[in-house]
Amino acid sequence: MTGVLVLLRHGQSTWNELNLFTGWHDVGLTKQGELEAKHAGETLLAEGVRFDLVFTSLLTRAVETNRIALEAMGQTAVEVRQDWRLNERHYGALQGLDKKATAERYGQAQTNLWRRSYDIAPPPVDETSPEHPRNDPRYRHIALRDLPDTECLLDVVTRVVPFYTRTISPELARDKNVLVTAHGNSLRAMVMYLENLSPAQIAEFNIPTGVPRRYEFTGQMKVSSVTYLGDPAAIAKAIQEVAEQSRAEEH
Repeated sequence: MTGVLVLLRHGQSTWNELNLFTGWHDVGLTKQGELEAKHAGETLLAEGVRFDLVFTSLLTRAVETNRIALEAMGQTAVEVRQDWRLNERHYGALQGLDKKATAERYGQAQTNLWRRSYDIAPPPVDETSPEHPRNDPRYRHIALRDLPDTECLLDVVTRVVPFYTRTISPELARDKNVLVTAHGNSLRAMVMYLENLSPAQIAEFNIPTGVPRRYEFTGQMKVSSVTYLGDPAAIAKAIQEVAEQSRAEEH
């Protein structure tokens, strides 16, 4: 027997609402984001899923989503492990910039390349900037060589996949049910690995906020089934809204 894995993207953040590049910048949830987290927990409760272990990033929007969801499930006593490798992609010098204003400054084509390409990162942030993780005390225990000043999705895959294979997968293999509450790009990196998607396929893959995605595995830890949990019509609408938002930002 193997455990069940559930991936959950954090609810809407304050900078999502403002259409700013967020990355590793630490922001909280909006009221809508809090409701999305609560609804995710209620969905998991209705599905009868109980977790043995939970992983989340160091960023408040994921931590708060995780807390609210676990409260809605009545599972606040479960062990929660936070790890920086589940953080969102670092957007380098773009962090804090308005997405529309960035396109006007650098051109839509270049901005789209930074946002959606697999292996092209935005310009790096200066080491003296408050947006550089070396200036955040939460990351003082991490070697400077490991702290990003910018990232493309390939960089996120490079840090997320080893974390999954070395830390999360062994727990699943021990028949533990695991919840991972994280971010759009760190979860896309995990999905790419789990579902064996190509760079072109993952570029078009959008994860809606607050919708749990459940994986079951064979004894060899290969994915045997994957599905979003909840009302199918609501899930389809959420996926469509994420896709339309991405397209709107690129025009």
